[in-house]
Amino acid sequence: MAETKTFHLPDLGEGLPDATIIEWHVALGDAIKLDAPLLTVETAKAMVDVPSPYTGILTRRHGEAGSVVVTGHPLAEFELDPNARQRAEAQPTGHHHAPATEAPRADQGSVVGAMVAGDQVHVEQTLSRDGVKAVPAVRALAHKLRVDLQQVMPSGADGVITMDDVKLAAAIGCARLPSEAPRPQGRPATEIAPPVAAPSVEIPPQRAPLSQAGKPIRTAPPSQPTPGQPEPLRGVHRNMARVMADAHAQVVLTTLVDDADLHAWIGKQDITARLVRAVVAACRIAPALNAWFDGKELTRTLHPHVDLGIAMDSADGLFVPTLRNADMLDAASIREGINRLRSQVEDRSIAPSELTGSTISLSNFGTIAGRYGTPIVVPPAVAIIGAGRLSHDVVAVMGGIEVHRRLPLSLSFDHRAVTGGDAARFLKAMLDDLALPH
Repeated sequence: MAETKTFHLPDLGEGLPDATIIEWHVALGDAIKLDAPLLTVETAKAMVDVPSPYTGILTRRHGEAGSVVVTGHPLAEFELDPNARQRAEAQPTGHHHAPATEAPRADQGSVVGAMVAGDQVHVEQTLSRDGVKAVPAVRALAHKLRVDLQQVMPSGADGVITMDDVKLAAAIGCARLPSEAPRPQGRPATEIAPPVAAPSVEIPPQRAPLSQAGKPIRTAPPSQPTPGQPEPLRGVHRNMARVMADAHAQVVLTTLVDDADLHAWIGKQDITARLVRAVVAACRIAPALNAWFDGKELTRTLHPHVDLGIAMDSADGLFVPTLRNADMLDAASIREGINRLRSQVEDRSIAPSELTGSTISLSNFGTIAGRYGTPIVVPPAVAIIGAGRLSHDVVAVMGGIEVHRRLPLSLSFDHRAVTGGDAARFLKAMLDDLALPH
């Protein structure tokens, strides 16, 4: 009798507690070779192609598309091929492993994922499958938009399909996957149907929104989101829910608000770059806000550099990538860094290391709407600045009134680690820097 093995979901990096299944690449009963793509999952950090740990037959899948699998729990079961050489339990995967700090965008045909080998987590690159070169995020988008990647014309280097290629194919409908269940065709016009008795008319029973047990009736499979029905949070949004709950439980949150007067600005300026510069200036005046705090040990770490977390909204949820060494960047470098992080967030190629280690954060929510807010401080950081929507306000000046352009600011801080005086000095330093002409 062939040996059977159970494959448990590995830790895909950063100690993430679970992952959401996006797509299985192997059907039950199919043969698969060692290291061939088994499935694609989504974590809070990235889309990851998980390779097969064995050569054999896939006999069971613990979850389908949309299911959330906990790290360390069973993911798949295999009947091993007795004639094939199998990898030892702690043997490295044999894939190309890039250093964890390597930028994932050097090759558009690869994506940074993670795979456990022994006691270590390696960063792994996935290239092509079925003659199609695309990163897992692109494959997931194609699956969502029902686009057949084999019919998409690639525009990326070395024949790689990009996000824009998939979106274009979906927009013009040139690579649509066939519908799952085609409608039955009627009789040919030349065929004469035999006479039949007129059927009796039955009035279908009225559908009720509740079952006999008084619960909402689900009209679609659990894996398919349905309006009005509970569905699990997945990926980035799921991780955000955990982080916000932990932050709420740990941080003694306090918020100060004020308005920066931009009336003296000369010419058109990059508001976000000016905000970053103002945060850096304020960190020099009040370094207590550019710090980490350990609530259990009651210790504080002041940072000599500014690694600024910048909140970015996306269709998948909230990302907060880190702009490293913001205190050493000029306006052009700040804009270039923000654009790079935004691009990596949009195509889900951002490395997990870019989403950690910020010393202070900025949320420019006013680009959408909202004047003031209470941004949430995420430990171990102790402060976050929120920038609201620009407004034109009537301002009293010597001898009369003027209309000035003003930018609302909301400074949230952990009152365990930061005094009210430190916070007020920080906010004033930002106001002073933003008031400068350029």
